[in-house]
Amino acid sequence: MIRVNDHNQLPLFDPWDFLSPKRRKMLDQSWAGLFQKEILRSLPIGLIKPYFSRVTGRPTKELYTMLGVQLLQQAHDLTDEEAVYQLAFNIQWHYALNITDESDSAKYLSLKTLWTFRQLITENGLETPIFNEITDKLSQVFQVDTDNQRIDSVHIKSNMRRLGRISIFTTCIHKFLVNLKRGNAGHFAEISDDVIGKYISEKALSCFSMVKPSESAKNLSDVSTDLYDLIEQFKGCPDVKSMYSYKQLERVLKEQCNLKAESDGQKVELKKPKEIPSDSLQNPSDPDASYSGHKGQGYHVQVVETFTETEDKDEKNQTLNLITHVDVETACKSDANALVPAMESIKNRNLSPKEIQADALYGSDENHQAAKSEEIDLVSPTMGSTKKDGLSLSDFELLDNGQVERCPQGHSPVVKKQKKGRITQGFSLDTCCCCPHLNDCPVKPGKTHYYLRYTMKSARIAKRRAYEQTDEFKERYRWRAGVEATMSEYDRRTGVKRLRFRGFKAVRFAAVLKAIGVNIFRATAARKAACCA
Repeated sequence: MIRVNDHNQLPLFDPWDFLSPKRRKMLDQSWAGLFQKEILRSLPIGLIKPYFSRVTGRPTKELYTMLGVQLLQQAHDLTDEEAVYQLAFNIQWHYALNITDESDSAKYLSLKTLWTFRQLITENGLETPIFNEITDKLSQVFQVDTDNQRIDSVHIKSNMRRLGRISIFTTCIHKFLVNLKRGNAGHFAEISDDVIGKYISEKALSCFSMVKPSESAKNLSDVSTDLYDLIEQFKGCPDVKSMYSYKQLERVLKEQCNLKAESDGQKVELKKPKEIPSDSLQNPSDPDASYSGHKGQGYHVQVVETFTETEDKDEKNQTLNLITHVDVETACKSDANALVPAMESIKNRNLSPKEIQADALYGSDENHQAAKSEEIDLVSPTMGSTKKDGLSLSDFELLDNGQVERCPQGHSPVVKKQKKGRITQGFSLDTCCCCPHLNDCPVKPGKTHYYLRYTMKSARIAKRRAYEQTDEFKERYRWRAGVEATMSEYDRRTGVKRLRFRGFKAVRFAAVLKAIGVNIFRATAARKAACCA
């Protein structure tokens, strides 16, 4: 049965009048006061109700309390035991969740209930709708200006150990043998004692970590052969093939090895490190984690926030920079593909900006065109660099249609052609022959003219490169650096860079709810500054 308190109904007597005026004021000005007055009633418990019966079963814990506990636990980076204690004894939590009853049913929460409720949110992907609902509410209450926004990503790690190639093989074999022994002792008895002795015990498994570097190649070859032999031994057993740990063996073999057909049979050949895909298995305990060549194993969190261009410190303290979008993706994904989904998400919630700032990874021509189609001005440097010596297309004065207005020496083309996105500009032979920069210029000699050939995409990028050298661009783009402070606050306050969870769904749950916590803390500071102004 569903149990929900009506927090819209005001009590006849103030349940918090036992607090002294100063303590009550401190609570009202803290995050707890903001949570009770603005956020508690906006918690989307309607997303949770369909998973419980209205008429049968034991009564649930009060749904506003349960959803609030999940949110506050991640915001304050607490363990499960700490969250239970905070709910039981912390008056700030009681005030925030408007819990006035002293009974165990109101303030006591078992770990099992906490886990079950978290799993409900995690498995059904409810954290994003919760984030959207609370963020939209804060945007309305504080009348947040969403015209200027910026995007960046932060690399985070789940609760897994970093494994090398040998450890990935041995750990997968160990898990398979342990599961096979528990679930199918008959098939386990078919495995040779040599393999069992090497992989089944933790003590034997630790020997692989003490291998000398000079012997690592031989050991890697041995463990890959053992893994292949196990796969071959049980590939005809449907009950074994259906095991999750067996499928992990197959995945590791596919990602880490090549199978070569030779005269003496099938041979396992290890792939070179560069041939291993970035989405390969990093640790059997977290099969969703992937690899970034720049930042290592883990996940990425894409964060979009509003910002205000102001130098007035007092005014800045009263302005709420709100995180408007959070998305979790595997570490192997490129930031270049994250901008368009972020813009679509923000637009669907009527928080679309007029300008969005990003670093060069987001600044592809495709992203600029996509932003332009949404009437958003993407302020971002172009990837790559131009030649240090000589002239480039960005040194030419270009029109909006991609045509050249004037060359660096001030001469206009005498021939202009455009076909299927390719542009040809012809300059007079007499003019170019006498040019002191002819050897450094990208024009090429022809029969009747010197020609400059390029595409519309090249023209757009050249115009952007030229604009990036201006003081106007540098003045606009300097505000992007503020997002780095947000990433620092995101980690410092909530511990997002090192999570207590494993698996994509659990990581997404924690990262999104921690972003809500950042918004709550920022909104509290903005409200307090406005009251003291």
